Order: sequence, then structure tokens, then C-alpha cells
Amino acid sequence: MHTIAEAQRSAVFPEVNYLSARHTVASWLFTVDHKRIAMLYLVTISIMFALGGSFAALIRLELLTPAGDLLDSDTYNKVFTLHGVIMIFFFLIPSVPATIGNFLIPLMIGCKDLAFPRINLLSYYLYLLGATFAIIVLVRGGVDTGWTFYTPYSSTYAQTEVFYATMAAFAAGFSSILTGLNFIVTIHKMRAPGMSWFRMPLFVWAHYATSLIQILGTPVVAITLVLLATERIWGVGIFNPNIGGDPVLFQHLFWFYSHPAVYVMILPGMGVISEVITCFSRKRIFGYTFVAFSSLAIAVIGFLVWGHHMYVSGQSVFAGIVFSFITFLVAVPSAIKVFNWTATLYKGEITFEAPMIYAFGFMGLFLVGGLTGILLGSMGADVHFHDTYFVVAHFHYVMVGGMVMAFMCGLHFWWPKMTGRMYNETLGQISGILVFVGFNLTFMPQFLVGYLGMPRRYHVYSEEWQMLNVMSTLGATILGLGYILPAIYFPWSLFKGAPAGDNPWDAKGLEWETTSPPPTFNFDEENMPVVTEEAYAYVIERNTLGAR
Repeated sequence: MHTIAEAQRSAVFPEVNYLSARHTVASWLFTVDHKRIAMLYLVTISIMFALGGSFAALIRLELLTPAGDLLDSDTYNKVFTLHGVIMIFFFLIPSVPATIGNFLIPLMIGCKDLAFPRINLLSYYLYLLGATFAIIVLVRGGVDTGWTFYTPYSSTYAQTEVFYATMAAFAAGFSSILTGLNFIVTIHKMRAPGMSWFRMPLFVWAHYATSLIQILGTPVVAITLVLLATERIWGVGIFNPNIGGDPVLFQHLFWFYSHPAVYVMILPGMGVISEVITCFSRKRIFGYTFVAFSSLAIAVIGFLVWGHHMYVSGQSVFAGIVFSFITFLVAVPSAIKVFNWTATLYKGEITFEAPMIYAFGFMGLFLVGGLTGILLGSMGADVHFHDTYFVVAHFHYVMVGGMVMAFMCGLHFWWPKMTGRMYNETLGQISGILVFVGFNLTFMPQFLVGYLGMPRRYHVYSEEWQMLNVMSTLGATILGLGYILPAIYFPWSLFKGAPAGDNPWDAKGLEWETTSPPPTFNFDEENMPVVTEEAYAYVIERNTLGAR
């Protein structure tokens, strides 16, 4: 099966011509090298992250004062909608799979490329098309429906750029489907000799589970967006009750995908943390099999909990009880991961390089997000908290505190492999600390203000909540500084960074057995890998005093 990727790539760029044209623009725009496509994703996703973050800054500046004196109501609606659409569809969902996953999965399983290199390039251009639609929405005045596009407002009454916004999400969704398809086939068919299922890195297991969700769930939201556009353009009664539609049907279809999409965002990040924890504690992962199967369990159970978003949508009490129970159940495999990471750290030789600081940050923030998720999964509590800032804080602890921390963790960990250069380690550690402190100062007050009853999506609020909002805006400033630092020292390292060597962390895994950056086909033809040991074969040697 190795010849599939090689033949498809050679049909576009024979190896000699490909290497000789490596610095031309065309060689990047038409590349089918999974590593280059990953770097294209990285640049584009970083731009979208900066754009979405700028809208977050506007939100926090508006909420400094209770009067709503920076933005009017309509503009505020558009700002938080664009923040949500851009961050979710164009950063959180593709961030780790499309960048780090795209770069590493063939390397980790010992093959030359993904199974379908041309489809991989197509997935990038579909993502780029979706991002272009999002920019068109911004230029044409924005959209004000919220990132969930709830009907019948979005399908009938909104006078903003709903069509272009849904097409942006539609294109990004198909990019996600193609990426998931490529990963599944590659993992099944192209593993190196000796790379059995239970010798695969947990990073690969996490992406396999994620790909299942992408393949099975994303078509549902794609169809839903097509139905929304159909009702909006031709007036067919699908969701609008005035013309025979059912608005709750939209919520069922949307959340059937969008809750599993939470795990599309978080599962790859969990895979990153498994790799970093083992490396910087110098220990085998505790309970490898449990961690691997917990990823699959999260993917499967995640499809059964969408109704906990609909406790206040007219859903029956009996259905609410069932969805509440399953929501508690899906927390179990997530807890297994956290417990096993903690057990892996026990008596390990822990060091605190920048990736490890981000990994610790992930564990702390995701734990808060997970525990508050159980609270919101309880129907009685959710009825009170549903439309308050408590939900906003919970969502960001899981998505930003979890996924963005994991993305930054993975980027710091594999940056030397991706570029062949080391970044400034001290600045990396400072960045991790700033992000952790700034994040908690931003969103912990939002738990409090939500508990006190401040509704989300409002830009005018009671004066009694101003101090907590000021604290949140201060935290967002610190958080922004933590994100700006990597935007400086990563590009700087490309020109001034010290050579990284093939394995600067002394880590285990096939990706560390090739050069930094890897060659075109990942491994030398004469030295294709053969796997002879289990994953994470770290050994701590101790003397009688307990030292290494």
C-alpha cells in the first residue's frame, strides 16, 4: 500500500523535479506532500485564529462597561457570531488534525504519505474556500444569527449574510470529511511492518476516533445547512412553523453533529497530551489499552448526548433524564484519560520544558471544564444556567483551555521536527504560564457572573456585574499576550533558531527516527522502519537512592 501515495504524488511531481522546485510558489500551492499541506494549514489556521481573536477582543472591550457604549446591539450580535463561526469552524475543529495530525500521522506509523495525497490537497482548498466565504461575510456586513444558526430566524427573517456563512461552514465541513477519510484509510492500510494496532501511538488512536466522528457526523450538519439554505432561498417549509416547518428539528439535526464535534476538537488534543506527558516524565503511558479504547468510547457515546443542549427547547422530561444519564456516562472515558496521565506522572522524571507546561495547563483547565460539564448535564441545573455566562465559561474551559492549550503544546513539542529549528525555550515557558494565568482570570469570573444570572449574548448588563467583567477583560489581555509571544518567536526561530537535531527531546516514536525536517518521502528508501517494540518504551534507571 505504500505505493499508493508514491504513485499519486509522482504523477504530479516526480521526485527529482519536486525537490528542485521546492522553494517555488507553485511547488507549495500544488504540493501533495502531507508535510507541506500541514504547513499550509498552519499558516491559514493561524490567520483565522488571529481574526477570530480580534472579535473576542472587541467583545471584552465592549463588556468593560455595563452601558454598551462601544458597539450597538446589531453590531455586537455580528461580532460574537463571527467570533464563534471563525473560531469553531476555522480554528478549533481543524487545528490539530489538519496541521499536527496531517504532518505526523504518516511519520508515526512509518509510511511515506497519506493514502490519498491529492484528496489531502483538495481538503486544504475546500478549507480555503470556506475561509474565503467567511471573509466575504465579514466584508459584506456580517451575520447576526449566532454560530448555531438557529431557525426560523436564520432561515427566514435574518437580513444579514446567512447564506455565505452557511456556505463557509459547509465547505469547511467537507474539508473535515476528506481529512477524516484519509486518516482512516492510512491508519488501516499503510502501517509499517510490526506496527500493530496496540503499538500505535495514542496520538494516532485519538485521530482515528476523531476521523470516525468526522465521517459519520459531519454529513448530518452539511445536510442541515443545505436545508436551511433551501428554506431561506425558496421558502420551502422545513424549519419555519409559519409555513409548516419545525424549528426544533433544526436543533436535533444541528446538535446531533455539533456535540460530537466537541470531541473532534478535543480528542486530537488528548492525543497530543498523551505523547508529551510520556516524553517529559520518561515513563510508559499508564494503562495504554484503556487510554486507546477510551478515545473510541468517547467517539461512540458522543453521538448519543446531543439532547442535553435542548433541555429548554420543549423536550420531554423523560428524554431529558435519558440524555442527562448518557452525559454523565460520556464523562467516564474522559476521566480515564486524566487519571492515567496522572498515574503516568507518578514517580516519573518530570521536566518542565514549554510543551510540558502547556500539558499541565491542559490538564488543569480541561478538568474544570469537564466537571462543570457534568453540572450542566444535569437537567435541573442546566435550566437555570443555560442562557447565562456559566455556559460560556464552561465551553471555553473545554475548547480554549483544552483544545488551544493542546494545540500550543503540540506545536511546541513538534516544532523542532517540523522545521529543524529550536525556538526560545524561556519565552516558550513564559508563554505557557501567561496563557494559563490569563485564561483563568478571563473565564473564572464568568462562572461567577453566570451563577449570579448574567445572560450571555447581551452587551448591556447590570452594574453589579461590572467588576467581574473588568477582571475578565484584564485576563483576556494577559491571555492575548501569551498568544502573541509564539507568533513572534516561532517565525524568529525559522531564521535564527539553533539547529534542532533529529530528536531534541530524546523522545520515542518513529517520527523522531528521521531527519528534522523529514525528507520528501519521510524515510530513506534503504531504511524504511520496522517496529520491534511497544509504544513509549521509556526506561527509568534508578540507583539505590532513587536517582536516575
